[in-house]
Amino acid sequence: MPKSFESDYLKNQLVSHETLKLIRLLGEFRGKEDLYRIQSPQTLETLKQNAVIQSTESSNRIEGVTVSNPKRLKEIVVNRAEPSNRSEQEIAGYRDVLNTIHGQNSDIPFTSNLVLQMHRDLFKYTTEQGGVWKNSDNSITEVGPDGQKKLRFQPTPAWQTPASMQELHSLYRESDAERLLAIPAYVLDFLCIHPFRDGNGRMARLLSLLMLYHAGFTVGRYISLEKIVEDTKETYYEALYKSSQGWHEQKHNLTPWTEYFLGVMLLSAYREFENRVGLVENSKGAKGAMVVAAIQRLPRSFTIADVAAQCPTVGIDHIRKVMRAERDAGRLRVEGRGPNASWLRL
Repeated sequence: MPKSFESDYLKNQLVSHETLKLIRLLGEFRGKEDLYRIQSPQTLETLKQNAVIQSTESSNRIEGVTVSNPKRLKEIVVNRAEPSNRSEQEIAGYRDVLNTIHGQNSDIPFTSNLVLQMHRDLFKYTTEQGGVWKNSDNSITEVGPDGQKKLRFQPTPAWQTPASMQELHSLYRESDAERLLAIPAYVLDFLCIHPFRDGNGRMARLLSLLMLYHAGFTVGRYISLEKIVEDTKETYYEALYKSSQGWHEQKHNLTPWTEYFLGVMLLSAYREFENRVGLVENSKGAKGAMVVAAIQRLPRSFTIADVAAQCPTVGIDHIRKVMRAERDAGRLRVEGRGPNASWLRL
């Protein structure tokens, strides 16, 4: 059962001073986002395309699903090329669900049937049967340095899953708790129920994006929340572990996970959003965004020539200007001198 919403558990949780500060700060960032949307529509469109690529790549890579060629990844995500193997099939499915959320978020009713539909679409290019609740019990494990599996959490049994998901959605819709408290609570309960045989992590990230859209926090359209999760993966899993302990007995503590969700993932996205809009606006708009997007697609270590090859319509002097600005902002480091110097994405 959804332990974070039963018996007014969420309403009776003590909210830390740090969490209250985060909620206020995120409200301020949301207001600025509306201003940027009016002032810089072309810039935001460029950021949006880059975010879709990063989100699809990162969320799948967390689960070990990869496409090694950046050009091929872009063909699948942006140009909607037909997938040719299992990894590409899973990436194409994630692309489709992500585009549905970005394009139709205001029209999507948040129900357990929607979750089944999204899961079906996530696996629609594969032989995996998507869109059905798990039919056998599963467990959340980790593999230690010695190769031994260790149980981290035992999710809800399969026979209770359909009713648990129905109740979770019913209680979430009825809850009058602050949305920025209710959303991470829903995600924690979803992951503790672990309702599917496969794809639970990716579904949790997609549902997070959709719920944030419904609450008016749309930064995930422009900055990849999944990329932030990938970059902070150890903290992500540790926060989930801490908040899931005692969940079955309703003795769990939501604070570690809530502070990660709001303070690490969402706040980092808004700060990155401000940085990107500022950089792009100071670097002649869309061309600056094109360079930044290329840097994000390249391997972690690259050269100016690599960036130039990705941006044939941008002059080399402009590319250097944007890369220097990224370096000065602490997002790049250069090793060596001259045209063959190595640049490292931080």
